[in-house]
Amino acid sequence: MAVTFDGTVRRWREDRPGGLAVVDVPPDLVPELGRRQQRVTGTLNDAPFTGSTMLVAGGGLCVGVSRAVLDAAHATVRDGVRLSIEPVPR
Repeated sequence: MAVTFDGTVRRWREDRPGGLAVVDVPPDLVPELGRRQQRVTGTLNDAPFTGSTMLVAGGGLCVGVSRAVLDAAHATVRDGVRLSIEPVPR
């Protein structure tokens, strides 16, 4: 059950430059993924990656994105990206 969506790379905490980068999952896709932290795999701008969803205040989810994945996807903070993700089987 892969979900594909467009999002913008942002910092998890704007007061910590160089910290964790994330992409918010659109609210309409949260029920499909399940509102819980979990490992996911997929692509970011066609670059393969494995990461985790994280809970966001207000009932949302975001996906953590490493610097290595951003580099492979030719993306940086504030860039628009396309993700295709699915939960990693337990």
